[in-house]
Amino acid sequence: MRIGEDKPIPTPTSETLPYWEGCRQHQLRIQRCSGCRQYQFFPRIYCSKCFSERIEWVNASGRAKVLSFTIVRRPVSPAFANDLPYVVALVTLEEGPQMMTNIIECAPEDVMIGMPVEVTFEDWSETISVPKFRPHRG
Repeated sequence: MRIGEDKPIPTPTSETLPYWEGCRQHQLRIQRCSGCRQYQFFPRIYCSKCFSERIEWVNASGRAKVLSFTIVRRPVSPAFANDLPYVVALVTLEEGPQMMTNIIECAPEDVMIGMPVEVTFEDWSETISVPKFRPHRG
C-alpha cells in the first residue's frame, strides 16, 4: 500500500537508520546488547540496561501480543481522516521490548488485550516503510 504525501514521513537519524533500512526491506530490526544480551526498542546508542555501547542490530521475530490499545475515532490531523476508526496499540514483542503501532486487518472492536499479532509493513514512500501489526495468522 502506498500512502499519500499528506501524511508526515519519518526522517531517519544516524541512530535509527538501520531500523528504517530494515523496515524498507520488510524486516523488523531491534537492538540487542552484545554485553548483557538485553533486547531494546526504540533505537539508542547504548544499552538501556547496562549502558554498554556494544549494541547490535538483529531481526526480530515479528510476533507480539497486544498489551494495551485505544480506538481513535477523531483524526489527529486531516491526513488521517480516511483511516478512521483505527487502533493505536502498545505491543510486547516476543523478544521483550514494547513498541507503539497500529493494529490493522481486523475490525477495531475485535482487538483485545493479549491478542497475538504479527508484523506487516506499509510502504509510505520509496525509502520509508512503517511496521504495523495484524492478527497472527498461525
